[in-house]
Amino acid sequence: MALVRWQPFREVDDIQREMNRLFDNLVTSNNSQEGIGLGFVPRAELVENGDSYTLRLELPGMDVKDLDIQATAEAVSISGERKTERQSEENGVTRSEFRYGKFQRVIPLPGRINHQDVGANYQDGILSLTLPKADEEKNKVVRINLG
Repeated sequence: MALVRWQPFREVDDIQREMNRLFDNLVTSNNSQEGIGLGFVPRAELVENGDSYTLRLELPGMDVKDLDIQATAEAVSISGERKTERQSEENGVTRSEFRYGKFQRVIPLPGRINHQDVGANYQDGILSLTLPKADEEKNKVVRINLG
């Protein structure tokens, strides 16, 4: 009988690979014609300033014409599609970890905004929205009662 050396870190790597495969299967489905499923969910950052909120989303590789941004007084909806680039390689294998496909993100806001005056800027793969607070939110005073 041969003695086999136990390598615990190899088992950790195997578990990590299996977890990555499981999460990839959750996000990616084969329901569409091109095998592109849910695509991706862009990460967001919301910061409250004095008179406005600043919402930033990571959207690298997106074209402005593929984005749809809608704002209500209580939330912002961003949707779009990152289109896949077809490449064929005859003598090798191409592996891509990029996420392609459609996405939609609805972000509720902590206060009401003046959705008529929203400013937008898209630069270096970052979408920045300036969301001015509604006048009633700026002057909001809450009375605190003591027992």
